[in-house]
Amino acid sequence: MKVLIIGLGPIAKKHIKALRKVFPDVIIYALRSQQNNSEVEGVINIYDLPAINNLAIDFVIISNPTANHQQTIKQLIPYNLPLFIEKPLFDNVDATTILKDVKAKHIITYVACNLRFLGCLGFIKQFVQDKRINEVNSYCGSYLPDWRPMQDFREVYSANKEMGGGVHLDLIHEIDYIYWLFGIPNKAFSTKTNKSSLSISAIDYANYLLEYPRFCASIVLNYYRRDAKRTLEILTDEGTIYVDLLKNNVLFNGKLVYSSEKTIMDTYEDQLSFFIDQILVQKQKFNTIDEAFKILKLCIAND
Repeated sequence: MKVLIIGLGPIAKKHIKALRKVFPDVIIYALRSQQNNSEVEGVINIYDLPAINNLAIDFVIISNPTANHQQTIKQLIPYNLPLFIEKPLFDNVDATTILKDVKAKHIITYVACNLRFLGCLGFIKQFVQDKRINEVNSYCGSYLPDWRPMQDFREVYSANKEMGGGVHLDLIHEIDYIYWLFGIPNKAFSTKTNKSSLSISAIDYANYLLEYPRFCASIVLNYYRRDAKRTLEILTDEGTIYVDLLKNNVLFNGKLVYSSEKTIMDTYEDQLSFFIDQILVQKQKFNTIDEAFKILKLCIAND
């Protein structure tokens, strides 16, 4: 198997690690912008996109800054290669032409939201099927400076609005899994600010209210919580379901009903295995570019 990666930052290295575990013989190429870019062991650098015509690439991983995704996909469309696109899809919704062009060429696409492969959320998707839901609360807060302690957090794309950063885009996982569990809401409202002491240009707090026919879902995201917390609460007629995504477990009325030793990091391997087996081989459609665009519109609601 041969894979081209565009964007060789921290998230790309997670995908590379997962690829090598799933397919030890994988050959990985990286499209680099400059000859003096640092080398990554076992990754072959190329500097000209047309060079891939002679490489028999099986699929492309797009993991460069979000603000560059539209241009990157536009450049890749003529090659008609399957696209594994790191979330979020774009940083705006001005992309209808690209969506039409991808559809016209029947290009296989998947937008990577790896939390769909976390065991506790997979369990919840089935567990709530027969329950009357009254309220849903999703929360994700962590401390941006701790994400990459060897770098100045103000220089990474997450902190910079012009690079497509912002907590609402970085943590679109929460919006994605609420959509995955419950579908598109009837209405969506949001408040987004960057008033914290981080003093960054990107949004560092977002609060969503999604209105469904029989309940409302609240989603709170932030970049400044020192003690990381990632949870989901679902209030039903029968009691409260509490999901701790960091511990990968589920409590129902205080009783443990699901637990796994797997962590969020393990989902990268499961995601790639699913992409290759089910999307590339079996041609299953799963979080395609069109579906991810709907989720993106929820993400930037009221912007």
